[in-house]
Amino acid sequence: MNKTANAEQKSWFYYDWANSAYITTIGTVLYAPYLTSVAEKSACGFAGTDDHKCTTNLHVLGLSVSAGSLVFYIVTVSTIISAFVLPIVGAIADRVESKKTMMARLAWAGSFFAALMFFVTGSNWQFGAALLLVANLFYASSLVVYDAILIDVAPPDDRDRISSQGWAFGYLGGGLLLALNLALVTVKPFGLSTEFAVRISLLSAAIWWAYFTLVPYRGIRDRAPTGVVPAEGATLLQRSFGQLYRTLKELRRYPQTLLFLVAYLFYNDGIQTVIYSASVYGDKQLGFGTSVLIAVILIVQFVAFAGALIFGRLAARIGSHRTILGGLAVWVLVVCLAYFLPVKQIAPFLVLAVAIGLVLGGTQALSRSFFSQLIPRGREAEYFSLYQACERGTSWLGTLVFGVVHQLTDSYRPAILALIAFFVIGGALLWKLDPDRGIVEAGNKPPSLV
Repeated sequence: MNKTANAEQKSWFYYDWANSAYITTIGTVLYAPYLTSVAEKSACGFAGTDDHKCTTNLHVLGLSVSAGSLVFYIVTVSTIISAFVLPIVGAIADRVESKKTMMARLAWAGSFFAALMFFVTGSNWQFGAALLLVANLFYASSLVVYDAILIDVAPPDDRDRISSQGWAFGYLGGGLLLALNLALVTVKPFGLSTEFAVRISLLSAAIWWAYFTLVPYRGIRDRAPTGVVPAEGATLLQRSFGQLYRTLKELRRYPQTLLFLVAYLFYNDGIQTVIYSASVYGDKQLGFGTSVLIAVILIVQFVAFAGALIFGRLAARIGSHRTILGGLAVWVLVVCLAYFLPVKQIAPFLVLAVAIGLVLGGTQALSRSFFSQLIPRGREAEYFSLYQACERGTSWLGTLVFGVVHQLTDSYRPAILALIAFFVIGGALLWKLDPDRGIVEAGNKPPSLV
């Protein structure tokens, strides 16, 4: 590998480093329980929330919504919207002269709305809900373009390794910022309240995301669009709509690619719901405080750094397809263990955190590189937009099921157990997939091992 290609790949890694701050500090650890508390204050007043005796629901558009389920419904709505928005983002990205510029602008817009979360206080859950919705959409849109750039910076035989290293680097970056936030929330220097320390942590994640996006923006070189599908229209947006319509119409020509997308929709919904529900489950169901939750998620981050690298090496020996299937089997075990965790017993919680960390980065990194082999050349961003609609932070079916089961049972335990179905269905569909056939159908050359 020449030095220029290696330097460009390292620059590409940095967007994982940048955006992981948002998904860990904000999306996984702090914002869900914080916004839930804000919603509970609005629903119950400032009394009755500590002992969880308040049963008053929020009233949203004439509907009665459990305050404890609010965050999961917001994620559900953002994903339904993304189902319409992300494919257009992908179609446009395949035609622009500078993917890195488009990615950076989307990232900076997302980080701006994330920074505004600092101002969510009191019982103003509506403002906080709107910010989460919009920030998630910009986050997912930026990842569409970022994932598509993987095909530009890495040849087929190197994609499992490069994708795994990118995920590992992201978990390292997100973990380092989370460690700083752990110190801030735990120590609370200068007499800061826990609430204000959490708000500062949210702001730090937004700034981190924006600042480190400069590295890939400066280090990745632009490439002219290749293999773009001809489409009618006077403007870029009109041609992109035309390309999207044609791609959706022709998707049946790539049955293995479509099968993977459906499989990924299920098992990744399970993964994303575990990520989103982890902090709420630990707080509301198991009775752990914010500092404990951050410490546990921090362990997950650093174990996931090693796990992504281990999965990358394992894929080099047995192929990414088999490695992902093995990871899904571990996920089923993880969900079963989560259901039986005792209240306020930290040792079992730590064991579960290590298990999650080992499979978290690996299954996601290899899914990204595996899917890249199934995409027709010239349509990378558009196909990754379909992929990204199922990606982390944009799950909808899993969060919907989790929220509904919690509302019906008033417990997070049956809600977490319900997620087993997503891993089983996704794994069964992935088992049926023929990797070599899918790669050839897409017009690509199979790597030496897939």
